[in-house]
Amino acid sequence: MKISIITAVYNGAESITKTLNSVAQQDFESIEHIVVDGASEDDTLGRVHASGARVARVISEPDFGVYDAFNKGLRSATGDVIGFLNAGDTYVSRHVISRIAEELMTASTQAVFADLMVVDEHDDSRVVRIYRSKYFAPNTMAYGFMPAHPTLFLRREVYQGVGEYDTRYRIAGDFEMCLRIFVTRSTRYKYIPQPLVRMPRGGLSNSGWRSKWEITREMHQACVACGVRTNVAKLLLRLPVKLLEMN
Repeated sequence: MKISIITAVYNGAESITKTLNSVAQQDFESIEHIVVDGASEDDTLGRVHASGARVARVISEPDFGVYDAFNKGLRSATGDVIGFLNAGDTYVSRHVISRIAEELMTASTQAVFADLMVVDEHDDSRVVRIYRSKYFAPNTMAYGFMPAHPTLFLRREVYQGVGEYDTRYRIAGDFEMCLRIFVTRSTRYKYIPQPLVRMPRGGLSNSGWRSKWEITREMHQACVACGVRTNVAKLLLRLPVKLLEMN
């Protein structure tokens, strides 16, 4: 089994090295690490060349946002299984990819996901929140619940069946993709009840109440497009659960 890991980055010179090192230190042998850079203007590419011991491919050109970058990675990936680990994110141990591969060895499993540690952007030893993917089931997507995307690994045939990320979404493209994966088709999944990835606090979907409203609006739009009956009030019910996850 070959596992492709796609890292999207733009002007990530200060964060990319720890992500590269995290992938390089994995004890699973057959990893294809693909870095998709949006034509960074800082030293991102220099850091990739210096620390990307297991980087198989680098794509560096202007893009139209993170989901466009994801799609470029998907088109380039040759692995049997595909996952995403963005610049700044790291695996919690060197055994994560081996654990993912172990769960996907059974033909009945098409997707694996786990919990996510959201950490302080200046001190990744300080856990701010545990994103618990246990709340996800296909029928809870109407309430805004989805697997933690950086922990989600899918067999190639799943992406071949559902297609690429929809670049019309600015911050809810991963939610819309999960609707297609888990609701419009019956993808067989396994949940690992422990954190496998650290993600620094921040990003487009965690930048205050304005971003929360914007992502909720996009989530509603995605649900309508995928035929999922919901409303904005139902989607907002996920927020109290998120507050309970805070440390």
